[in-house]
Amino acid sequence: MENNRDIVEIELICVIVNFGLGSKILKTAKHHGIHGGTITIAKGTVQNKIWDYIGLSDIRKEILYMVADKETAYQALELINHEYKFDKPNHGIAFTTSICAALGTRSYKCEYMKSERGEDITMYQVITSIVDKGKAEDVIEAASKAGSKGGTIVNGRGSGIHETSKLFSMDIEPEKEIVIILSEISMTEAIVASIRETLNVDVPGKGIIYIQDTNKTYGIYK
Repeated sequence: MENNRDIVEIELICVIVNFGLGSKILKTAKHHGIHGGTITIAKGTVQNKIWDYIGLSDIRKEILYMVADKETAYQALELINHEYKFDKPNHGIAFTTSICAALGTRSYKCEYMKSERGEDITMYQVITSIVDKGKAEDVIEAASKAGSKGGTIVNGRGSGIHETSKLFSMDIEPEKEIVIILSEISMTEAIVASIRETLNVDVPGKGIIYIQDTNKTYGIYK
């Protein structure tokens, strides 16, 4: 029989900051109970005509992913927010989402889905789009037309049945781009519909979109 003491609510913490800050935030997080994390390099997009004119609309970003039990995650993120001042413009964005299992140096399992826990009504959602390399800007543009204020782009690789091609009898995994957009829940449907239509996501191999509820958010401005 499964030991109920091992059943806890767990959160994925995602922190998006300017290049060079990821390691510092991870070090701070470890001081506050987080056991480790993963940092990826990304590109942020902002809508600013002046920055577009001088060629600074694309900014190097780092995304820090960390997993912890809910209580530790919320306490650590509150302290990180206080130290790095996400409440000020352009200082970073942070959010948490629920996950149901984490395996590695420590293993956790969740007991209830959010709807069963009586969680507060979410105000924001994370829209993640995975598309072929070179299409990320199309995703950002489509999302912007529906009211999005920007997003973060991460490079990746695809290995689906529709993506793999061959050269000299060797499989080639084409490069992908992952676009992460934080949206007010009231705007999510319109943003997703715009991306879906523009990128023809319903056609196999054209892309994938998935949506997650956030539990805590920092650094969001209207």
